[in-house]
Amino acid sequence: MQIFSTGLIFPEPSVLTKNVKLYLKMKKIAIAIYLLLFAFIANGQSLFSTKSGRVSFHSDAPLEDIEAVNNKVAAILNADNEELAVQMKIIDFEFSNKLMQEHFNENYLESEKYPTATFKGKIIEKLDLQKAGTYPATAKGTLTVHGISKEVTIQGTIKSTGQELEAEFDFPIKLENHEIEIPSIVFQKIAEEVEVKGKFTLVKK
Repeated sequence: MQIFSTGLIFPEPSVLTKNVKLYLKMKKIAIAIYLLLFAFIANGQSLFSTKSGRVSFHSDAPLEDIEAVNNKVAAILNADNEELAVQMKIIDFEFSNKLMQEHFNENYLESEKYPTATFKGKIIEKLDLQKAGTYPATAKGTLTVHGISKEVTIQGTIKSTGQELEAEFDFPIKLENHEIEIPSIVFQKIAEEVEVKGKFTLVKK
């Protein structure tokens, strides 16, 4: 801290710079999301969405199994062109082990620096999701975790009532693909590959 004769206390310039950079990063993410949602609305009216999707992951390692759940996942699907977007905040993942949750946010996923994980892609099958039925579905697109984007293919199932979609999926993520580093002292507690599962109930807008 810098103290001047006026009696006022000012934060160090480095602290101000860090806060400004974080604010600008969050602003860019928000703008990107708004533009994406606008694109969906502009290109079609058959939209299904949720703000309370569930995504969980499981790490099966020799010394300890690790699980976490996020019940605040946002997703939107355009049934006219099968485009799909998903976003979640990293800090919304809940662990039974609170110490592990702290390490997950501070050391592994660095949630202050990389606050969100996203998927943007498209279901490759041509599905009439406004017609009741259960459909196998394959989504291809870009998954961004820890600031690193990778092309992925995700297998799942969509059950439609015409007004509501129940989507379930699962896929593996290799930590090294997203430059998530695990300290050697805890390496045996965390698997190199984690299994991700999701379940969304998307309602027609």
